[in-house]
Amino acid sequence: MTADALKQAFADTLRSFRRALPILLGMLLLLSLASVVIPKSLYHRIFTGNFVLDPLIGAVAGSLSAGNPVTSYIIGGELKAQGVSMLAVTAFLAAWVTVGVIQFPAEALMLGRTFAMVRNAASFVSSVVLAGLTVWTLGWI
Repeated sequence: MTADALKQAFADTLRSFRRALPILLGMLLLLSLASVVIPKSLYHRIFTGNFVLDPLIGAVAGSLSAGNPVTSYIIGGELKAQGVSMLAVTAFLAAWVTVGVIQFPAEALMLGRTFAMVRNAASFVSSVVLAGLTVWTLGWI
């Protein structure tokens, strides 16, 4: 790679980063706001105890409240302590980390809208399937 090509690649990367920065900052602010505004007890109230609905509700809740893995383990432990089923908690944890509804605009901008939609849909379905397989494998159902 020549020095001119390297400079051009750096300039292009810097331009892309400048375009994406407002969206990334907005996403981080929205994530911070959501984690403060939405009480953890809300999650316990929305789980029904239904074998079919719980993983779906868990995956939807996890998708909407996306965050980092360390935080999800703490919330998952709290949900379990409040009596939420392991099926729902597992779907919630998997979706929390893999599905990014809040991050979707940034992901679509950086990687393309179609890719972001397919990745999020596949992650959502996978989180529900993973929850069922995990709980079934461990013999908790």
